[in-house]
Amino acid sequence: MGDQLNAHHSWFKIPTTDTLYVIAELRQETDYVVHHVQKVCAFFLAMRHFAEAIQKAGHQVCYLTLDDTQTYDNLPALICDLVKRHGCNAFEYQRPDEYRLLEQLRHFSLPAHVTRTETDTEHFLLPFDEITRAFPKGRAIRMEMFYRRMRKRFDILMEGDQPEGGRWNYDNENRQALSEDDLAAIPAPLTFGNDVSAILDRIRRHGIKTMGYAEPVLPWPVTRQQAKAVLQYFCEHLLPHFGAFQDAMTHRSPNKGSIYHSRLSFALNAKLLHPSQVIHAVLASHHASQGELPLASVEGFIRQILGWREYVRGMYRANMPYYARVNHLNAVRPLPEWFWTGKTRMRCLAEAIGQSLDTAYAHHIQRLMVTGNFALLAGLHPDEVDQWYLGIYVDALEWVELPNTRGMSQFADGGLIASKPYAASGNYLNKMSDYCGACQYRVREKTGPSACPFNSLYWHFLDRHEKRFGSNPRMAYPYAGWRRMPPSQREAILSHAETLLATLDTL
Repeated sequence: MGDQLNAHHSWFKIPTTDTLYVIAELRQETDYVVHHVQKVCAFFLAMRHFAEAIQKAGHQVCYLTLDDTQTYDNLPALICDLVKRHGCNAFEYQRPDEYRLLEQLRHFSLPAHVTRTETDTEHFLLPFDEITRAFPKGRAIRMEMFYRRMRKRFDILMEGDQPEGGRWNYDNENRQALSEDDLAAIPAPLTFGNDVSAILDRIRRHGIKTMGYAEPVLPWPVTRQQAKAVLQYFCEHLLPHFGAFQDAMTHRSPNKGSIYHSRLSFALNAKLLHPSQVIHAVLASHHASQGELPLASVEGFIRQILGWREYVRGMYRANMPYYARVNHLNAVRPLPEWFWTGKTRMRCLAEAIGQSLDTAYAHHIQRLMVTGNFALLAGLHPDEVDQWYLGIYVDALEWVELPNTRGMSQFADGGLIASKPYAASGNYLNKMSDYCGACQYRVREKTGPSACPFNSLYWHFLDRHEKRFGSNPRMAYPYAGWRRMPPSQREAILSHAETLLATLDTL
C-alpha cells in the first residue's frame, strides 16, 4: 500500500525470482474522501520512487498508474486479475493500518488454490498482538500512563526506573508564545523540488476531485533519503526550540506555519522512516549536546512519537468499527462552506485553513485549538469533520486522524481519549498566537457584531452540555465563572451565540 514504503521490511532482504511486488495507484484510494491535491501527489510519487528503489535492489515489481488501473472498481478486483494473469498460487500482504483496508484484504474471495498470508508491517513499536491487552475495547485509556510504560519498556530517557530529569512530562514548559525576536529567528523549512507535473496531469485526466493548491514541484520528502535529510535538519536547526514553541501560532512565520515542528509526519506515516529511527536520532542529538538541548524539547518531541502516535494507533485498532460512528455530543451541523475556501472574517480560522489549503499542513495546535475547537463549539457533525481532516492534510490516514479528530478534538467518543473537551474561548487563541491583532473581530468582546465568535460559542457550548461536564473536576473553573455571571449577561451571550450558529456560513 502507499503507506507501507519500508525498504527495510523483511520482505525485501533477499531478492527472489518467484515473487511479484505490486504497487498501484487506485481510484478506490483517491475517492473515499476528497483529498488535498498535494497529498495525492506525495503518495503517488513516493510509491513510484519506492517501486524503482526495490526494483533496483533486484526485486520484481509491477507498478500500476491510474491509467493502468482505471478499469478496476476496487483493490480486490485488481488483485484477482493479477493472480489469474500471472498464475499465482499465493497472495501475501502487509497488514494495513486502516480498518477498511484490513477488512477488505482479509475477506475478499480468492481462487481456492491461492493461499492468503497476512504479515506485519514491522513499523510500530507496540506489537499488533498486544493492542487488545493494552487497549481494552470501549475503555478510557489515558495516554500519559501508556507513554510512561513505553518509556520504561524501551529505556527511553530513563535513569534506572525513574525518568531523566525527575519528571515524566514537560508539557507545562512547551507553551510559550513568539516574541518579535523569536519570529525573526525562525528558520526556513527544508523543502524539495520533486517534479509532480505528470501526476497532476493524471489527476486532471481522470477527473479526480481534490482540494487545495499544488505547484508542479512538491516540497514534501518522498524518498527515504529526503526523509532522512528532513530528520537531520530538524535535529540540527529546529529541535532546540521545538519544546518552547510547539503550541505557538503565527501568521508571520517564514516557513508557512510549521515554525519549529519537524514536518516528518508524512514520511513517518508512509513508513519511509521508522519511529525508532526518529527517536534515536533525537536522543543522539540530546546526548551529543551534553545538556545544551532543553530536555523539554527532547521529551516533548519523543512523547509525540513514542507516546501519542503509538497510543492513537492502539485506541483506533481496539475500538473500530464502532469508533467511526460515535457522536457522544449529538453534533449535527454541517461544515460551513469556508472550511473549503478559508474565506472567513475570523483571522485564526482564515490563517489555519488557508495555510492548510496552500501547504496540506498545519501543526497540532492549529488542528486541535483552531479548526477543531471551532468545530467542537459550533457542534459540527463529526462525520463531516472527520472527512475534512482526513482529506486536507498530507499526513492524514484514518488510523491517526480518527482518534485525533473524533476523540481528542471533538469529544465524540465520550471521553475514551480525552478527560475533558478541548474547548477554549478567544482568550486562548490570543495568548498562543498573533492572529487576533489583525482580526475584524475583537477578542475581548463577548456579544455584539464585532465580538469574537469563539467567546459566545464557548459559553454556549458549556451551557448546553452542563449535564455532561458540569461535575468534571477539570471543568470546574470555567463553570464557576459561568455561574457567577448575572443572568442577564448569560442570556445575552446565549442569544448572540444562537445568532452565530444560525449564520455560520457568514462569519
